[in-house]
Amino acid sequence: MNTNTSSKGKKQMATYAELQEQIKKLQDEAERVREAEIESVLADVKGKIKQYGLTAEQLGFATATRKTKGNKAAAKESTVMYRKGDLTWSGAARGRKPAWVVEAQAAGEDLEQYRV
Repeated sequence: MNTNTSSKGKKQMATYAELQEQIKKLQDEAERVREAEIESVLADVKGKIKQYGLTAEQLGFATATRKTKGNKAAAKESTVMYRKGDLTWSGAARGRKPAWVVEAQAAGEDLEQYRV
């Protein structure tokens, strides 16, 4: 910690502004050291990936690109915004509204009662 000495030789605490300046300098230095360490770590990791022939999927960065029917059904299920029994609607602005939605609106029903 930076200290000042008075004319009587007693040590005084650093001021708030001085401490903030020290913090800023330390943060800047820490960021420079971090960036240098990252370069070293990346070089090491890339070397291991190449050495062992690892894939992004093995490292947990990618999923299989081929989807099964079960995944499509799950994805479709997650986009449903309105449900009336077995009937569903995503609420998408494109395309026509399903007949059950048109009928419900024509009957003066509020679609919010069917919101999932």
